[in-house]
Amino acid sequence: MSYTTADYEHAAAAIRERTPLQPSIGLVLGSGLGGLADTLTDRAAVPYEDVPNCPTSTVQGHKGQFVIGKLDGQPVIAQQGRVHFYEGYTPQQITFPIRVMHFLGVNTLILTNAAGGLNPAYQVGDLMLLNDHINFVGMSGNNPLMGPNDDTLGPRFLGMSQTYDRDLRRQAKRVASDEGITLHEGVYICLSGPTFETPAEIRMLRLLGGDAVGMSTVHEVLVARHMGMRVMAVSGITNRAIDTVDTDLETNHEEVLDAGKVLVPRLTTILKGLLQAIAL
Repeated sequence: MSYTTADYEHAAAAIRERTPLQPSIGLVLGSGLGGLADTLTDRAAVPYEDVPNCPTSTVQGHKGQFVIGKLDGQPVIAQQGRVHFYEGYTPQQITFPIRVMHFLGVNTLILTNAAGGLNPAYQVGDLMLLNDHINFVGMSGNNPLMGPNDDTLGPRFLGMSQTYDRDLRRQAKRVASDEGITLHEGVYICLSGPTFETPAEIRMLRLLGGDAVGMSTVHEVLVARHMGMRVMAVSGITNRAIDTVDTDLETNHEEVLDAGKVLVPRLTTILKGLLQAIAL
């Protein structure tokens, strides 16, 4: 499915009708992390169903709405839940909300996700700042930038060597250090899901240099960078990767959601500190 500039403008207008705030910062909140949107003040919630052309989320732990409000006094717009490739949506549908944020005036995008910890040093409840990614879904021909390019939005060919904003990462690490929060930095690997990885796949992903693995984020990052947004992304480590078949352990979505309860306060602290730094 392809969209036009008019589609994005129509969707943005529907959101503007619900709030006087004009955020320049966008948040994408992943599985178990949507509770952060509930901490916003002066908030207005707009269900995806009320936004023309916007896909709706079908996954437990994703409320499926835009929340516009203030986080530590700074106006932001948050996606409280996202849609995924494994739900049957196209890459263009998955990234529709990011395009809409751009038309609302967002120029800085901060994404979060729930991820499995490939790096043996990571513990459940840790946070990982993305400094790079490996896009298996895109490599297999499912890139949101495929098809005709709208030159008014971004370039036909997009460089990816400076994907995750260096200054935002530096500020986030400073805040985490000041607050005594463990914040790793590493490579995120994007797979399509919805199955979790086999032990053999976990061992392969480690060999490729991955530190965390998940089923989202990268499509949105590509579109945000295509439109010139500054991008930062954080993975909440919600489960340890299982790398052997001789175990009774099994990864499941419930433990992902449970880990989010621990991660949200840590993530909120870092984001509040980061927003203060951006505002300076």
